Amino acid sequence: MERLTLKDVAKLAGVAPSTVSFVLNGKGKQMRIRDEVAQKIMQVAEKAGYEPHRMAVNLRTGQSKTLGLIVESISGSFFACLAKTIETEAERNGYNVVYCSTENNAQKGAELIKMLGRQMVDGYLITPAPGMEKGIQQLVQQQRPLVLMDSYFPGIKAPYVLINNFEGVHQGVKQLVKKGLTKIAFVTVDLDLIQLDERQRGYVTTLKEHKIPVKKKYILQVKYHRQHSDSLKEIRTFLEENPDLEAIFFATNYLGILGLEAISDLKLKMPDDIAVMCFDDHDIFRLYPPGISVIEQPIENIARTAIDMLMQQLDKSKGPLKRYAVELPGRLILRGST
Repeated sequence: MERLTLKDVAKLAGVAPSTVSFVLNGKGKQMRIRDEVAQKIMQVAEKAGYEPHRMAVNLRTGQSKTLGLIVESISGSFFACLAKTIETEAERNGYNVVYCSTENNAQKGAELIKMLGRQMVDGYLITPAPGMEKGIQQLVQQQRPLVLMDSYFPGIKAPYVLINNFEGVHQGVKQLVKKGLTKIAFVTVDLDLIQLDERQRGYVTTLKEHKIPVKKKYILQVKYHRQHSDSLKEIRTFLEENPDLEAIFFATNYLGILGLEAISDLKLKMPDDIAVMCFDDHDIFRLYPPGISVIEQPIENIARTAIDMLMQQLDKSKGPLKRYAVELPGRLILRGST
């Protein structure tokens, strides 16, 4: 079936193509087109299933009213909540959202940036994966509206918003030390991401502040691209090889979920045998007895701030960004695991 054109709608409505164009672009009253004519055009267009050609609209208006959202994973609870809030806020500002996920694959991330460029999106919201530096730098050089979320590249001057990762872990580990715990492990993932570096720095700094030795054997880096069973085995072995541990801090919630499984396999009780804390909350942590203490990320606030920063770039009349780098505070939630 051939695509219905603006001229086809004009013919069906018995008016000039320019009249149809004015009405469909919301300029009917401005061009003094009678209300009954405008209403007839809208009815004909809707009944016929007319949709304006995206590229033609883009070229005419300079906008697609579409934003490109690239996240690590659509299935992850953090990214799902982030995407949901972004969609709501974008819609409130008159924009649609195209979703993509990288699974922390740099090549896929680069391809997605190009794909969104071909779709002529007006702006980009990206949780960057390691290796996406070139694609992000190109967007910056092209002066495309862009906001990075959850992470950023220190060498690239792109606007970003995320939680204060260092302070979040600092607050959590300090709470464990306050409980009299000194043999505290830190489980992270082997990705070269600034937020993970900051979380580990928070762990190391807090121990040093309290004159607690930082032991390499208490720090585990789990391989990211690995089968669930292999990662579970790695954490379980880590716990078995360090039976003297009093507490364990997981740097991400998916590591925390793996950790709970390993702890259960080893028949350890929380907090009697080992105290547990995790960065980023999850439904499981609220429901899993005795409840897992967490550093809660301000996900909705991150999303709203990112949209505000992007809208400011899209509206040239607002001038330069007032805030270029935003770090929001997390919230320590204490539950039975500590």
